[in-house]
Amino acid sequence: MQCLSIIKDNISLQSFKTWFEPIVPSKMAGDVLTIQVPSQFFYEWLEEHYVNLLHKTIKRVLGHSGRLEYSVVMEHHQGEARPYTIQMPGGTGKQSGPEVQMPVNIGQSIKNPFVIPGLKKVQVDSQLNARYRFDSFVEGDCNRLARSAGLAVAAKPGATSFNPLMLYGGTGLGKTHLAQAIGNQVRQLFPNKTVLYVSSERFTQQFVDALKSHSANDFVHFYQMMDVLILDDVHNLANKEKTQDVFFHIFNHLHQNGKQLILTSDRPPKDLRGLEDRLLSRFKWGLSADLQMPDFETRLAILQSKMYADGIELPAEVVEFIAHNIHSNVRELEGALTSLIAYTTLSNRQADLELARTVIKNFTRHTQTEVSIDSIQTMVCEYFDLPVDLLRATTRKREVVQARQISMYFAKKLTKHSLKAIGDYFGGRDHSTVIHSCQTVEDLMETDRRFKGFVDDILKKIKTTTV
Repeated sequence: MQCLSIIKDNISLQSFKTWFEPIVPSKMAGDVLTIQVPSQFFYEWLEEHYVNLLHKTIKRVLGHSGRLEYSVVMEHHQGEARPYTIQMPGGTGKQSGPEVQMPVNIGQSIKNPFVIPGLKKVQVDSQLNARYRFDSFVEGDCNRLARSAGLAVAAKPGATSFNPLMLYGGTGLGKTHLAQAIGNQVRQLFPNKTVLYVSSERFTQQFVDALKSHSANDFVHFYQMMDVLILDDVHNLANKEKTQDVFFHIFNHLHQNGKQLILTSDRPPKDLRGLEDRLLSRFKWGLSADLQMPDFETRLAILQSKMYADGIELPAEVVEFIAHNIHSNVRELEGALTSLIAYTTLSNRQADLELARTVIKNFTRHTQTEVSIDSIQTMVCEYFDLPVDLLRATTRKREVVQARQISMYFAKKLTKHSLKAIGDYFGGRDHSTVIHSCQTVEDLMETDRRFKGFVDDILKKIKTTTV
């Protein structure tokens, strides 16, 4: 206890809580103090970062002949519930630089979920795609805030109020590109910082594997080493309670230690479902920036940027035709351009409007579907997590009435059905009910920002699905 008291006075409170509070004094035999630590990673970290402090503290308390040894508690890997321990010698106190090199071979190193044996911090592969950079990310009104925030974070990771930085928007709008561009910029500006990109699906699978191999502690400690952690598609953690719990602890550790977190999602934190409130509240600590569907000028700039990068020239009217006709997301826009270029190469034809019409028609054929009232009802009910049958029922529950009115509003706005036909789709209601519902929605959109957000989000989903 005396040793811990001295150490506490010489390091930050957060570092003490993280690396010294878990230590349990095991035994004192002569001038040798044995302490119990929860994993080999703890032993590695203490010896690598605090060896001088430990050496001086032991000498001060136990005298010049005092020595420190570690008892590392390990989970048994042969299916036994009883843990076992391995003994580790303490460090010598000699230091050749700002970080101590391990004086002993610890044998079985911390398990790296990215399968890099013998983990050292500099060996962590960022998993970033080098093609995703800021200079290849086209800025427009649809993404200006998100891109500006990304540049600020890249310049001062962990030192801005944008922590965490939540990037959200529909499929194919550039969330992953921007998130990885931040990571690549950080690596360029701060080569000593450890940056890691991981999808939520891979994070979950790694955690499941760690549980199976009884190495959950190593899994957590690995992620707590990161200076910048980018978690893609965080909405996919929904309803995965254990994975959310472990990410909660990783999030807390990184945030409290001034490390940068970057998250992407298909919707803002307030609309995420299946995630714990304590996680959602933390997602709101920083900045949530949306990426919207690009306007015509931005789509044109994206096409021109891709053509320039690939060394391709196309007639201006052809490029404008593509920009006018593909507007759901950036991924489809670039895919349409690639399809046209491939077609011109394989058929040995010059790109013109006639060829562009043929290619674009074939490219978008699978998504050219008319909006139906059934599909509107389904998407609205999915958004509000309600059974579709309730829209046709006589219930007057507030959440059902709201979903029904929004569905009627979109049915009138996006389909060619008459008011009477729309009413029939909602349990045989008359045309005056449809008119009243549409007017109510329009009035609420003007006065209730939150309600307008609901309607805008659903409209984006409908357009993305049916354009």
